[in-house]
Formats: sequence, C-alpha cells, structure tokens
Amino acid sequence: MTNVTMAFFDQARQALHLPQEALTQFDVQGTAQLASEFPVTDFAVAAIGAAGMALAELIKVQFGHKPQVEVDRKLASLWFSWSIRPIGWQMPALWDSIAGDYKTQDGWIRLHTNAPHHKAAALKVLQCADDREAVMKEVAKWPGEALETAIVEQKGCAAVMRSLAEWQVHAQGKAVAAEPLIAWSSAEAASPYSTWQPEEKRPLAGLKVLDLTRVLAGPIATRFLAGYGAEVLRLDPPEWDEPSVIPDVTLGKRCARLDIKTSAGRATFERLLAEADVLVHGYRPDALVRLGYGEAERRIINPGLIDVSLNAYGWSGPWAGRRGFDSLLQMSSGIAHCGMQGTHSDRPVPLPVQALDHATGYLMAAAVIRALVWRVTDNRASTARLSLARVAHSLAELPRAPVAAQGLEISPDDLSLEIEKTPWGEAKRCKSPLLVGGLPLVWQRPASRLGSAEAGWVESSLG
Repeated sequence: MTNVTMAFFDQARQALHLPQEALTQFDVQGTAQLASEFPVTDFAVAAIGAAGMALAELIKVQFGHKPQVEVDRKLASLWFSWSIRPIGWQMPALWDSIAGDYKTQDGWIRLHTNAPHHKAAALKVLQCADDREAVMKEVAKWPGEALETAIVEQKGCAAVMRSLAEWQVHAQGKAVAAEPLIAWSSAEAASPYSTWQPEEKRPLAGLKVLDLTRVLAGPIATRFLAGYGAEVLRLDPPEWDEPSVIPDVTLGKRCARLDIKTSAGRATFERLLAEADVLVHGYRPDALVRLGYGEAERRIINPGLIDVSLNAYGWSGPWAGRRGFDSLLQMSSGIAHCGMQGTHSDRPVPLPVQALDHATGYLMAAAVIRALVWRVTDNRASTARLSLARVAHSLAELPRAPVAAQGLEISPDDLSLEIEKTPWGEAKRCKSPLLVGGLPLVWQRPASRLGSAEAGWVESSLG
C-alpha cells in the first residue's frame, strides 16, 4: 500500500469510526495507475478499501471473525471508469452535444447539459441555437462568474474554472473545508421491520435499500450494496432518464418509476419507506422537505431507518443548495486548473475519470454498512451526509505528483467469465476490484432499464 493510499484510507477509517487495526487488515495488489496530476488510483483503492473494511467489521459482528480486505489497483482503476464491456453494441454517448468547457471573456466555464431542463436553462441564458459553435460564440461574450450566476439562477448547471488557491478563499470552499468527510447523527431506533438475513457469503442478503439517487455517486453506492446481497429498489420519476450511464450503474438492482407528487405515488412511497432498512438519496437539501418528507417525517414513517444522503457542493455555505456534478466540482474546486497547469495545457484538464463521484459512492456504501453495525450493536438509527465537494477537498489535500498511466491495458483475465444479458445486448463486467475474506462482489441481476420493474419489494410484488 502506498503512503498516499494509506493517507486517504486513514481519513475514511476515522470518518467511519473504524478501529485502528483496520490499517493492518487491508492489502493492495498490483502496481497499475491512472495518469493524472492527482493520485487517482490511490484514491480509488482507498475508497473501495474503506467500503470493504466496513463490510469486514459487519462480518466480525455477525459471525465472530474479521476477514482480510484486498483491493486490486488495476481493477479499482477500471471500476472508477466503466465496469461494463459491451459485446456487439456500444454504450450511449456520455455527454450531450453542447456539454463541455468553453472560453469566456476572462477564463473558462463548464456547462453541464445532459438533462434536458439543464440544457434549456443554459440556452435560455445564452439566447442561441442548440449548436456547439453558436454556444461557443455566445459564451465568449460573457465574464465567467456572471454567466455561471445567470445559468444557476435559471436552475441550470455551470461552473467557472477556479484555482486551488481561489477555491480555498471562496466562501463555499471555506465552508466545505470545515465540514467532516462524513457527518453523522443518530437516534435510538425502534425495532426495525427487516428481512435482512445475513449469510457469510452474502452478508447483506435481504437488506432492503430504497435508492432515490441519480448520476453517479449514489448509484455506485447502491450497486456496491447489491453486490453483497442487498435488495436494491431504485425509484425514478416518470420523465427521468440518464441513458449514458444506466447500463453501468443499474447492475444488481430493480428499477421502477414512481410519481410521489400524486396521492397514489405518495402512498406507495410511504409503504416502501416503512419497509426499507436503508434510504439512499441524492436530492438537493430542501427537495424532500418540500415534498413533505424531511428527516423528521422519514423517521416517523420508519424509526429504524438508516438514512444516507449526498449533495454536490456541501451542506453549509452559500452554495449548499446548488445543483452540481463531478465535472463541475472539478472546475470549481481547482482540480481542472491544477491539471491544466501540470500538463502545460491551454484549457482545463480534468481527472481521467469521474473520481469524485466514484469515491463518494463507495464512502456512502461504507456509511450504510457502518450504520448497519450500529443498528445491530447499539440499536441506533443513523443518518450520514456526504458531498462531492468535501471528497474533492480530501483529494486536493493528498500528496501529489504527476504520474503516467501504467498497466491498464484490459485483457480477458480482467473480465468475468459470465455473460451478462442486458436489455441492450450481451456484455461482460470487469472482475471485482475487492475481496473481503475472499468474497468478491457478485450481482444476481443484470443491468436493467429505468422503469422496468414494479414499485414494490420482491415479497410484495410476488404476494
């Protein structure tokens, strides 16, 4: 294990309240690495390792022995990109036609337009056609911060490129730096309704996880939980889609649609929530409150609920409610600027993968599992909050030096033997990057389309 891997793993260990001995029960295999100015592969290994160590602690509580945790550097790097390898078909395009970085009057700005309403907001401000050349001409007329503000005010998503130093003195940067990596709170839990029946080989078997997350960190968290046996039910509103990532992140899950703005939808949601062990959500801080499902209301519906949430820009400060995504946080927090300087480029240089999303996702999964231990040992119903911005802060603080890509060529040995039959065609997955006591991540369901399942738990849908 490198010193950098150890540094972030120890941060995660402390945030998860795992014992000091966890540092000696974590092995790293291989020497592969992603090319970056930042230690992205070390970051990936530590985040995945933290989720594995949380699972090891749960196994110790349930079965009396604590297994060794092993992470493979090459596979961790691959899973921080795409886990799926299509056979005879291609993944949809990752970005919308006008998403990307643009030169402003005084710097650079990134527009995130994958969602139709976010695209509409940007075009409304720019007053131009849905055409990359037209957008480029209009963006060039604006000062960066003025355009960022105007798009955000229209409920769109944009981020000016700031340096690390500029973010450190920015009001939101200061607020995020003062937040914990994982913010915990808890209450005494009433005996929770649960069908969780842990098995040594499937320690999360029967755990009911209600997934209200979108691209990308939350779905990664729940994909991990499904890989060790959890029953994950993902709920999306009727109109939502994210075709560029669905084949990768719905692995192991059932995906349903539900409109909780209707009386029938609310009744179904409350029934599902009452029977869930875990709620994972990624709405902005006030979204569920406005729907009548704030934390207090959720606790009334289910006093034993493990409640884990994330947002983009942190939970305090002037931007706490701002819409955001990994690529925007890389611009805001100085990561893209650092990449530009380090490579002597004339434009922003992001990380080679969306590492903030992936690392946050594995930390969320770890938080769920750690909270499950506390529910068993202390009868506590825990709430955990994480953010992409706070994870970016941890990455920026790690020792760094530019590294070249090494050992990342994919061979048949890196892929599972099983063929996954998805709605888009056959595919293979990269092998599990993690072993916990020799147990890899194993999914019992292939990836599925949004809305392909009923909005009910397996027992309910069969009954």
